[in-house]
Amino acid sequence: MEFSSKLLENAVYEMSQLPGIGKRTALRLVLHLLKQPEERTHYLSNALMKLKSEVNFCKSCHNISDTEICEICGNPKRDESLVCVVEDIRDVMAIENTSQYNGLYHVLGGKISPMEGVGPQDLNIGSLVNRVKEGTVKELIFALSSTMEGDTTNFYIYRQLEGLEITTSTIARGISVGDELEYADEVTLGRSILNRIPFESSMKAN
Repeated sequence: MEFSSKLLENAVYEMSQLPGIGKRTALRLVLHLLKQPEERTHYLSNALMKLKSEVNFCKSCHNISDTEICEICGNPKRDESLVCVVEDIRDVMAIENTSQYNGLYHVLGGKISPMEGVGPQDLNIGSLVNRVKEGTVKELIFALSSTMEGDTTNFYIYRQLEGLEITTSTIARGISVGDELEYADEVTLGRSILNRIPFESSMKAN
């Protein structure tokens, strides 16, 4: 792709580094921004800079938050005895959109994947075990994607909880094997949470 301006080329290159954005899409977005009033571009750049410099991660569940404790963890109407274990914040958003879950969350920040060099120490597993040891949590719902990495992560956490008084369950397989939660429709995802099964039963099924 030939550019008549180095400034344009640099902007397109940086935009194309975003996931799912190719060079042609990046060019279209950059040209769109060029047509906008200058203050509109400033609003966008300021929002991104503030996001990067000021965003917090909830001290309890590791969800993105504007404060030390996110709105979900700080809501007294949520059931603090129920914690849903998810990979990242997109899964929290997907489950919240179902309006079928009233517990809390724990964001791991990924899945165990030796192929990608991601081990248990790279995830928020230690803090999850500590939450359970505090005694408030009565049930953990494993809501990771049904992939080899997701199943491995579930099993690792399950083994870390042995000897603790905690019920473990997993979302029903209304979510197809290999699917990510963020792409599941709200009805299917909601039913999968409501119809969750004991984790031990899911291991026997596999």
